[in-house]
Amino acid sequence: MSAAEVSRGRGRPRDPRTDEAILRAALELFTEHGHAGTSIEAIARRAGVGKLTVYRRWGSKDELIAAAVESARGEIPNPGTDDLDGMSYAEISQVIVDALPVSARTLTEPGYRAMLAQVFGSSVTHPGLMAAFWQNHILPRRRTAHLALSRAVEEGVLPPETDIEALIDMTVGAVLYRLLRSDPPDADELLQYLRAVYGQAGMIPRQ
Repeated sequence: MSAAEVSRGRGRPRDPRTDEAILRAALELFTEHGHAGTSIEAIARRAGVGKLTVYRRWGSKDELIAAAVESARGEIPNPGTDDLDGMSYAEISQVIVDALPVSARTLTEPGYRAMLAQVFGSSVTHPGLMAAFWQNHILPRRRTAHLALSRAVEEGVLPPETDIEALIDMTVGAVLYRLLRSDPPDADELLQYLRAVYGQAGMIPRQ
């Protein structure tokens, strides 16, 4: 272990309030100004900390913005495959159904929709941000959806030739299309839409 590592290990523990302030500042600036208009200096200034404090926690702006985006999901449940492994299709689908009301409320918040638009708008010009967002935000949810649909195929709810990856893409695309259009749904409308889309895909029973 290096002297620097020893020194860090003996230092004061990280204050979670500082982490929260930095993530909140990064999310606000990114949502307001996009990737190009967000800097570590501006984030530190808005959070009321020094630049070094930010760099000790995140190695790059892309990492920090990706973490801030992930923090924006609020209370949306995200059960991992380890939590769901061994469950039947009915059990997994019930977990998904139970999560839908919170998901609908979060996804229809104007700030969340604006943040999503910035993320996807940065995908070509700043691929590192999309790579981090994909790894931390999208992939865990795809794995959950894949497990649910795999169970549906195994138990005969969906036909054996079902292309699960294509089905997930179509489901996500449908939800994003509904969120980003000029007349987005409110929370109740989106909840009904999520139930319909997930039901059509076989992720949950049709209601």
